[in-house]
Amino acid sequence: MASDKPHMNLAVVGHIDHGKSTTVGRLLFETGAVPAHIIENYRKEAESKGKGSFEFAWVMDNLKEERERGITIDIAHKRFDTDKFYFTIVDCPGHRDFVKNMITGASQADAALLVVAAPDGAMEQTKEHVFLSKTLGINQLIVGINKMDAVKYDEKRYEEVKAQISDLVKMVGFNPANIPFIPMSSFAGDNISKHSENTPWYKGVTLLESLDDLEQPELPTGLPFRLPIQDVYSISGIGTVPVGRVETGIMKKGMKVSFMPANKSGEIKSIEMHHEEVPQAQPGDNVGFNVRGIGKNDIRRGDVCGPEEQPPTVAEEFTAQVVVLQHPSAITVGYTPVFHCHTAQVACTFVELLKKLDPRTGQVKEENPTFLKAGDAAIVKFRPVQPMVIENFKDIPQLGRFAIRDMGSTVAAGMCIAVDAKQMR
Repeated sequence: MASDKPHMNLAVVGHIDHGKSTTVGRLLFETGAVPAHIIENYRKEAESKGKGSFEFAWVMDNLKEERERGITIDIAHKRFDTDKFYFTIVDCPGHRDFVKNMITGASQADAALLVVAAPDGAMEQTKEHVFLSKTLGINQLIVGINKMDAVKYDEKRYEEVKAQISDLVKMVGFNPANIPFIPMSSFAGDNISKHSENTPWYKGVTLLESLDDLEQPELPTGLPFRLPIQDVYSISGIGTVPVGRVETGIMKKGMKVSFMPANKSGEIKSIEMHHEEVPQAQPGDNVGFNVRGIGKNDIRRGDVCGPEEQPPTVAEEFTAQVVVLQHPSAITVGYTPVFHCHTAQVACTFVELLKKLDPRTGQVKEENPTFLKAGDAAIVKFRPVQPMVIENFKDIPQLGRFAIRDMGSTVAAGMCIAVDAKQMR
């Protein structure tokens, strides 16, 4: 169903086991997106496996493997409506192996809901997710202090966790005064859709009210059309169907498009969204589309679709401002970790360390440093090992951000400030 309400993408982030999937399941249930009888079936199945508290989480975890392990793996897109918006939830896994999904998830979100369990408070991953959310361009944050039932709805514990998270978000440039901190229990349903009698001391908004208080970001419809591909399917009777989210510009039926770095062109025959055909799609829309002249093996995840006359930029080299989050030793020229940029994952080499910056002020501290370590901010020149699309953050911010991963963790994050474009025939 097409919606007249403005669309928002919400990333649900936080440490493993802090209740993200249960929160998402509860939101879907409270807004009527999941009928009660389905929850009832999940409840029975969960109880039969001895996981009674998981029924809401199971709404999201459709993969059998996840059910058995009891953790969330992939990013599941689900939609629900509030009075003001219709939301697509980008459920971001909290588990460390899945931070890279979190990166592709958060780079698509307009706002983030950070779920923190009251008994535990801020954990290592909580920090990483807050930092990544900010670096990946999320400017609106809601904090749900979850599992309040487990601390007997203790106001003092709520205030302690709120203070911890406030310090954390300040470090990355959020203003805690603008962030709602909601004491809640997704499992019991406290302060999700209505104010709970268990927290008479809390006078703020419920979770659903906080979602309606979000500001709708301006859609970047004036920028050139860009759609990073998430998957490519071959559907009988239709042909090749790439799937992805429109990041910028307007996608129209009949448009002539180029896919980069694959360097393939075609014409958009049809666009489908939420299983309905639509004449055009705009930023934030998750679509499947059929392209005349493109075979399944011509393009793949990580390629970017754009208009033939303004194709996506393929970088020979690019210069970026980065912040090193963690690294066991020093980073020097020649280091080649994997960059996660939109849906692409490409190894890039540190070619030249140009400047070290003061991370707080952005002023230059040192020209041509010999190495970088955790906590450093810098301007660096990179060379992708294989062709990749990246745009100047100033021109198309949605395709100018990236995270750098190595050894199973996020080493750094940054934004592209200049691209030396490769000439594509």
